[in-house]
Amino acid sequence: MIPRQAIRGGLRIEAHKARSTKHPIRAASLSAHYVLPLDQHSGLPALPLVKVGDRVRMFQPIAQPAPGISAWLHAPASGEVIAIEPRPAPHRLGAPTLSIVISNDGRDEPFDNAAAVSDFEQISPKEACEHIARGGIVGLGGAAFPTANKLESSLCENGPQLLLNGAECEPYISCDEVLMRERADDIVFGARALLHALCATHCTIAIEDDVPEAQKALSAAIEKACDSRIRLKVVPAIYPAGGERQLISTVFGVEVPHDGLPADIGVVCQNVGTAAAIARWIRDRQPLISRIVTVTGDGVRDAANLETRIGTPFASLIADGGGYTERMSRLIMGGSMMGAPLPHDDLPVIKATNCIVAASALDLQPRGAEMPCIRCGACSYVCPAYLLPQQLHWYLHPYDSEQLQRHGLLDCIECGCCDFVCPSQIPLAERFRETKPVLIRELDSRRDADAARARFHARNARLERLEAEHRAKLAEKRRPKIGPSSS
Repeated sequence: MIPRQAIRGGLRIEAHKARSTKHPIRAASLSAHYVLPLDQHSGLPALPLVKVGDRVRMFQPIAQPAPGISAWLHAPASGEVIAIEPRPAPHRLGAPTLSIVISNDGRDEPFDNAAAVSDFEQISPKEACEHIARGGIVGLGGAAFPTANKLESSLCENGPQLLLNGAECEPYISCDEVLMRERADDIVFGARALLHALCATHCTIAIEDDVPEAQKALSAAIEKACDSRIRLKVVPAIYPAGGERQLISTVFGVEVPHDGLPADIGVVCQNVGTAAAIARWIRDRQPLISRIVTVTGDGVRDAANLETRIGTPFASLIADGGGYTERMSRLIMGGSMMGAPLPHDDLPVIKATNCIVAASALDLQPRGAEMPCIRCGACSYVCPAYLLPQQLHWYLHPYDSEQLQRHGLLDCIECGCCDFVCPSQIPLAERFRETKPVLIRELDSRRDADAARARFHARNARLERLEAEHRAKLAEKRRPKIGPSSS
């Protein structure tokens, strides 16, 4: 734990990244089949452009965005579409999600993308956003929000500040660190493309102070690009400093309103992996068909960072890591603090998959028996969102929606810091995560009821006004006409 003067809340915890960063990035094994969920991004599911039996080529668009917030999807290999059906996916464990399944023919026959551009600075910012959208680019920090939609909604009169997030603070995840070490030129190229698309004048690349090799590589890439608009900012390696709102506060000294977005204060935050993906799309004509995935944990024999095609089964990545050890006990997508537990490894890599942790009891010790809250306040001290977790927990039992809203449950970022320090072993973040959808539904119902009530009152007022006008007209017609007196 560190003083509040350095950064509000947060924890200094063991990174567990040395095992996965001791080797360079290597390509993951090819898969016989690729399963591609149509909803692996924020927003609406993409709409299929292919049908069962169609032959596709690598990089070919196979699904187009639905109206609104959505993203393109491309074939990660050449082959045949063998199914379009619901399949299990790591982000929808409750029910299968509609997916396109491609049988890999092993040829990697490329699709010639006629829409590609060679020089992004020769097209307008609007065209640049449209081109980024056609590459299927989404945020690779975990949320998978379509990048073009975020750029378009962030445009402002004087151009926003661009912030590239390289503060990979969660334990075990190291895909961004090795990316910054080995492909810093891609990140800087992507930063310049994003500056152009946003009409922005400055870009800050935020990086933690415990990754000196990545700092050195990025500094050299920025110097090589000779672009004074781009600067490097080193931030403390404190979890969860890489959270979007926390990073903005650390770098710029301003807070995002609790009911607002970074764009409201003129900031656009993108992951360094997203910038590199944009570079590969613009420069190399390669849409987002792959990403770097960290495979690590005491439950896998050889931790690594693998360049992995979207749709690859998790089991294939575990095999690339030498298979499971006898100590393996839990499988997680993401890091140890905010990752999602998985029931098995027969699930596909999606655009949001940044890490797979095959954990043993040495990585994640079993939680002890839950005890009553002793009101020690440790959870509020470490909360990076300025909340009082002990009070939120108090109002969960019995459920008090008014107090939960008043105490900011919806502002919880589910980082797990409160769980980490709780001496009573209370699973606070898990309960907050489960309760937030309930509160959201209740608030939505209230808003719907308020809107219906407002419409009802407006309708009654309109009918009363019309009735009054009608009566006034009738009264005017019935009023005796008094003409000029006759002579």
